[in-house]
Amino acid sequence: MVDQNALDPKSLLRCNKKSLENSLCKRVMVTPDETITKSLDVDAAAISRDGLAKILYSRLFDWLVNKINHSIGQDPDSKFLIGVLDIYGFESFKTNSFEQFCINLTNEKLQQHFNQHVFKMEQEEYSKEEIDWSYIEFVDNQDILDLIEKKPGGIIALDEACMFPRSTNETFAQKLYQTFKNHKRFAKPKLSRSGFTICHYAGDVTYQTELFLDKNKDYVVPEHQALLSSSNSSFVSSLFPLYLKNLLKHQNSLPLQQLQTLLETLNATEPHYVRCVKPNNLLKPGVMEAIRISCAGYPTRRTFDEFISRFKVLEPNAVNGSYDEVNACRRLMDKVDLNGYQIGKTKVFLRAGQMAELDSHRSCVLGKFACKIQRRIRSYLERKKFISLRMSAIQIQALSRGQVARHIYGHRRRTIAALIIQKYARTFFARKAYALLSSSAILIQAGMRGVAARNELRLRKKTKSAIFIQVI
Repeated sequence: MVDQNALDPKSLLRCNKKSLENSLCKRVMVTPDETITKSLDVDAAAISRDGLAKILYSRLFDWLVNKINHSIGQDPDSKFLIGVLDIYGFESFKTNSFEQFCINLTNEKLQQHFNQHVFKMEQEEYSKEEIDWSYIEFVDNQDILDLIEKKPGGIIALDEACMFPRSTNETFAQKLYQTFKNHKRFAKPKLSRSGFTICHYAGDVTYQTELFLDKNKDYVVPEHQALLSSSNSSFVSSLFPLYLKNLLKHQNSLPLQQLQTLLETLNATEPHYVRCVKPNNLLKPGVMEAIRISCAGYPTRRTFDEFISRFKVLEPNAVNGSYDEVNACRRLMDKVDLNGYQIGKTKVFLRAGQMAELDSHRSCVLGKFACKIQRRIRSYLERKKFISLRMSAIQIQALSRGQVARHIYGHRRRTIAALIIQKYARTFFARKAYALLSSSAILIQAGMRGVAARNELRLRKKTKSAIFIQVI
């Protein structure tokens, strides 16, 4: 559940409800003769409400900044400090009002400070290196600042318009048209009676003067001051002390005063600029202007060692053995026919684009070397590939020959084995046949001897018988 009392302004501010209503809906005008209380219409009451919210926000913001500074603060007697100014840069919207006008004025002042700071740094660098820089020019945006700041400039005219009760946004715009109709940085938009265009360093911006006067008169209403200073909350009342009651009732030229304080702080310190780049938007934060200033002189500078180390490939003979750095740098420059550079005591100073030209020549030389290296590497790789293929072919051939030799050897072994088998088989069969024939011959011989022996025995028997017979 939401506590409705927490959303009630009188509960938040710890003030009387009737006093809050009167401060928002009524105004008290004090004249020498009488005091007049005037009721506000709906629109005026809404403006009064917004004014109360603005001054509350402003005082809370100031309190928070002071609190942070006090919490992280340093020794008040210290001579050293670090301040951070966080600002994106130039603003240009479809509708540009007093806020954009103040922001762009701040950027114009900071851009001028940046130009002067960079130019001063460049001068110190050139003087230290003893090179000629007298012809280098930097475009100043002082005419834009004069248009806005100096009499009868935009801020002055706006303050004067705020002093007259009958002034309107249209009369303020008409005064600007009449005053600056011939100014090269000022233009009147077509079909517009209350707008004006200023040619800023980052481009043209058209401002609408509606609410310019009201926003410039962003004052503390006495009723608001009295209401909040009498709050029962010690915190709220401390934001609106009574001693501020008699200060300036409105903040005419307050942006200009704050800007002047900022520039005085910057001029008394050593600023360091960090350009924050937003993609596809280089004009508004002043990046292109910073680049233009840098390119007006010698944006590229290198020490002799750095320069020679990087570009000695252009003329290797310039750095052979014992050499003079200045002469070596000149020989390297002459090698590529480069003009407009300057050589200081310790550095080489190059105009815009010359480093790119040197890098181009360096890339060409390195490209030639790279081609040679590539050719050698390709030759080496091809030779290595050829040797690998040749070794592979030899190995394949050796394996193939070995396989063929093993096949032939196996065939021969099988052939020899077959011959041996055949030999032993023939021997076996021959021996078997011989044994059979031998045994058959023996049997036949035995049979023949037996027959012969029996025949001889019969013959002997017959002879014996014949003899016996004869004897008888």
